[in-house]
Amino acid sequence: MPQTRDAKGRYMQSVLAADTLTGDRVVNRQKEDLGTIEHLMIDVEKGRVAYAVLSFGGFLGMGDKLFAIPWGALTVDTGDKQFVLDVDKKFLEHAPGFDKAHWPDMSDRAWGAEVSTYYGAKPYWT
Repeated sequence: MPQTRDAKGRYMQSVLAADTLTGDRVVNRQKEDLGTIEHLMIDVEKGRVAYAVLSFGGFLGMGDKLFAIPWGALTVDTGDKQFVLDVDKKFLEHAPGFDKAHWPDMSDRAWGAEVSTYYGAKPYWT
């Protein structure tokens, strides 16, 4: 099987355990810290990752805002064990989000289409 190399020439893994990705950093192309991955949301009927839930802001887990980031909007950097989201930090500060006590219905396709459009990603179900 052919292997893929990252930008630094290292071999990349294409199959990873979900629990190895939670807690990973998310940065943008400018290497600014955008937060950490809290959860991976799986569409069990389609067998795909639908969203990564990003935690951003707050202090020591308090007051964090959560964001459902379409999986297609993220790049996995296995070499540095982080994700890359190609958005400016200000873009994320104004993105639609939610708090830990008020999760959206992530199976709602109208909501999912809005989120996907915001990040310029194709909805996971297409």
